[in-house]
Amino acid sequence: MTNEANLGPELRRDAEGLALVGDGMVLRADFARLLPRLRPDRLGRELLVRAARVRGVEAPTAVDATAGLGEDSLLLAAAGFTVTMFEKDPVIAALLRDALERAANEPQLAEVVARMELVEGDSVAGLSRLGFSPDVVFLDPMFPERTKSAAVKKKFQLLHHLERPCDNEEELLDAALAVRPRKIVIKRPPKGPWLAGAKPSHSLAGKAVRYDVLVPPPAPR
Repeated sequence: MTNEANLGPELRRDAEGLALVGDGMVLRADFARLLPRLRPDRLGRELLVRAARVRGVEAPTAVDATAGLGEDSLLLAAAGFTVTMFEKDPVIAALLRDALERAANEPQLAEVVARMELVEGDSVAGLSRLGFSPDVVFLDPMFPERTKSAAVKKKFQLLHHLERPCDNEEELLDAALAVRPRKIVIKRPPKGPWLAGAKPSHSLAGKAVRYDVLVPPPAPR
């Protein structure tokens, strides 16, 4: 009999959709569980939504260059953004695509996910071919691993098998700046260093996360 504990994580599909299974854990992208956070009375208080808000734009656009399981993109889409998501890991992209397809059949989520487009591939290369200047570029490079494994949320332990913490911070930030967004929003640990050493224009911090906002200078005319 095969000992599953010795096997790496694998994708499995069941009645609830696609899941990554391994190490006694199950990871599934599930947008329905975020519905309470999408209520109008709560959405506006989300730190990410506050950090990304663009005044005077009726139909804002955003690029999530490190989409992961798409939860941050969902918040942005619920706040009215049209979001282009990049995810380079094919397994994580498969989980995200499955979540989008399931959510498209949920009346409470269909309109939101209709504003979300997934592009499978590296965002540094993808940004160079974007073809438009988004209002916001959102960067959430995986935080460096904690020294104590208990400090890593259980659902993210499987993701650490697939993607490592960002090792090209300067390249990622340069690619974001090159598309000339109105602002770049960067997700960081509350006491973590600035991404690539770039001092933000301002920050919004909570107990578990900090959002650094870079506002590039206007492009020369």
